[in-house]
Amino acid sequence: MEIRRREVLKGLNLGSAALLPGLVAPSAALAAANRPANVEGIANGTAIQGVCAWPNLQILEDGTILALIFNQPCHGLWEGDLDCWASEDGGRTWRFRGRAAQHEPGTNRMNCADGIAANGDVVVLCSGWADRGRRGEPVSPHRHPLRCWVCRSSDGGKTWSANPEFPAPPASGIGSGNELIPFGNIRAAGDGSLCVAAYLRKDNSRFCYLLRSRDDGRTWGEEATLHAGGNETDILHLGEGRWLAACREFREKRDVHLELFASIDDGRTWMHKMALTLPRQVTGHLTRLADGRILLSHGNRCWNNFGVDVRLSDDEGSTWSPPIRIANCPRPDCGYPSTVQRPDGTAVTAYYTQVSDDFHYEMRVATWRPASFSVEGLKRG
Repeated sequence: MEIRRREVLKGLNLGSAALLPGLVAPSAALAAANRPANVEGIANGTAIQGVCAWPNLQILEDGTILALIFNQPCHGLWEGDLDCWASEDGGRTWRFRGRAAQHEPGTNRMNCADGIAANGDVVVLCSGWADRGRRGEPVSPHRHPLRCWVCRSSDGGKTWSANPEFPAPPASGIGSGNELIPFGNIRAAGDGSLCVAAYLRKDNSRFCYLLRSRDDGRTWGEEATLHAGGNETDILHLGEGRWLAACREFREKRDVHLELFASIDDGRTWMHKMALTLPRQVTGHLTRLADGRILLSHGNRCWNNFGVDVRLSDDEGSTWSPPIRIANCPRPDCGYPSTVQRPDGTAVTAYYTQVSDDFHYEMRVATWRPASFSVEGLKRG
């Protein structure tokens, strides 16, 4: 753990290091985190109340931003659906648009990956859990994952079809009697196929694959090992068959963090590159900004430092800025950010947070300008 800490701290100045765990935030900052607050002039606000969300954002050609979210205020402890909400004003206001995956009785649909197909359709891969109680009747733990559905919308998320055909994992090892769980973004590969990360979980074991579709997201297969210890993973195609993946490293509970993996053969084989975050800083999202830099967004669950941080890279992921805080949260049960960039250069980052013990969760949105920050993590101008 200390080796990883030194790796991430390398090159940070004292001001940047203050954002890392081990230093207690001022009480005023902690109090401010109990409501959506501006951080360094970044606008934060509540978007959707009463949802745990784990949002995944997509932006359509007309500028509409879609958010795919779990529609219940719990960690999948009872029945629920995957809903599609939309913002037509750049992330300021949000309205329910359609139900991407409606649960069957005694189950929920909550774990998803999504993206835009070559023909403009929105494609969502959605799994969930069996043995769930009715709303308000929590059941824990999650032991029986559901086979993933392939959901598709050709009208911007208003109506959806669902295809239950999805590949089973390898029948041996952790895959025996198990199902794949999709996560993150669906991305186009250099050969025109679509790719997605999906993982297996059983007890304390995890295994992450890359899956491929050669018919614009309708059917999936050709699984390739991405990370033998990987959990929730987001992928990004850099071009010319080069990929990055931000993997949630499971290990022991106190040491969950992000690791960077890379591929130079269009996602067929992967190699470990470096640690991306310190312990309890998860889960990650990668996107290419309009200025060419790569943005990593991730949650921060370190004590007295709860919120959402971002890091920037201007060399295709070889080095990264120190963390930049874009949102404070009142509790450690927070994060899972997803970021899109509007045509005017403004970034829209959606994330979730618990607000109180009585199943009070909400999706919040930060709007901010990446151009205002250098790769040294400093505010420009």
